[in-house]
Amino acid sequence: MYGQGMSLRHAMLGLLGVGPASGYDLIAAFNSTLANVWPATQSQVYRELASLTEDGLLEVSAEGPRGRKEYSITEDGRTELVHWLAETEPNRVRRSETLLRVFFLGNLTHEQATDYLRQEAEITRQRLAMLRTIEESADWEADDVSIHGHLALEYGHRLMALNIEWSEWAIEQLDARQARGTGA
Repeated sequence: MYGQGMSLRHAMLGLLGVGPASGYDLIAAFNSTLANVWPATQSQVYRELASLTEDGLLEVSAEGPRGRKEYSITEDGRTELVHWLAETEPNRVRRSETLLRVFFLGNLTHEQATDYLRQEAEITRQRLAMLRTIEESADWEADDVSIHGHLALEYGHRLMALNIEWSEWAIEQLDARQARGTGA
């Protein structure tokens, strides 16, 4: 079974595989490290914590003030995480509304189409700047999550650079077509 729930489930098992954490700690980890890979909201995290605990993959290992609970991965949880990492194929289905729109840019004027591509390049530049900020602020040797997170971050850097390069190329293609008088 693939989908949001399974990937969120395994992301949480992966984080808790490093060590115990509270829901608050997990939300902070999602916001600071996994947000660019697999974002999660507070309600999703707490709902999944309850589900993982009910399924015996996590246990409450400590309780603190104001109902704070710290969760630890169980042996069954670690077995599930290793199975998911080593023995299952990731869901490689990719949908991109951005690229779907590119297929239909011919319905716009030349100016609208190139503005769309320029806007996509600018959004990508902003995301790339955010990745650079994350990279500068993290200790990439702190633990396995950090070390491997740095690998994922570098993927993001390279993907964003490719998106910017592609957007600029696409604008050049549309400009050349417009100059020849063969379309929008």
